[in-house]
Amino acid sequence: MPKLSYFDCDPMFCPNCGAILPTLGTRGGIVCVVCKFEVDIEVMEEVVVKYTVEFNNRSDYIEEQQLKSAQSKTEGPLVERKCSKCGNDTMSYASLQLRSADEGQTIFYTCTKCQHKETENS
Repeated sequence: MPKLSYFDCDPMFCPNCGAILPTLGTRGGIVCVVCKFEVDIEVMEEVVVKYTVEFNNRSDYIEEQQLKSAQSKTEGPLVERKCSKCGNDTMSYASLQLRSADEGQTIFYTCTKCQHKETENS
């Protein structure tokens, strides 16, 4: 197995073929899964792996719960569409093929707040 590196690169990548290197196991060194190039584990001494964990915001959770609550009161999936009667930003919708097959479908929107109904031919 070759020990000569063809180009310098980030230690997380194989210096021979550029493939992402596997994580270091409990025994042995690091061997590229693509070209079988052996990487000296001393190269990894200076590598620092950082990661962040991002949690959901409470406001996102509350909006999701309100959306689920609104959806349970309506028929069909919800969409962000402004009601022309009350200004609410969420409406449920259903689509039907009322016209001939070569024409578009008709979409029926229902406001989740005031139950105002709108139609749109697409």
